[in-house]
Amino acid sequence: MKYDDDVKKRLKRMEGQIRGILRMMEEEQDCKDVVSQISAVRSAADKTIATVVAVNLENCIMEEKEAGRDTSKMVKQAVELLVKSR
Repeated sequence: MKYDDDVKKRLKRMEGQIRGILRMMEEEQDCKDVVSQISAVRSAADKTIATVVAVNLENCIMEEKEAGRDTSKMVKQAVELLVKSR
């Protein structure tokens, strides 16, 4: 699967957020602020996972339909992957 620049930008943004969180910890900033930032990273990761699964599922379904095959198994696998990621 080819990953588009949007997904890569999301991951780079999360990488920067994590560096910021580590800096906050080193500066012994308030727990509430640190947890808030960690929560933001988790939310961004969840959205990125959903995007990757959705784009991949869309591509796989199109390929399967073109080949005249059933797509229900792929949808089930995608749902399982999303559930597993939580």
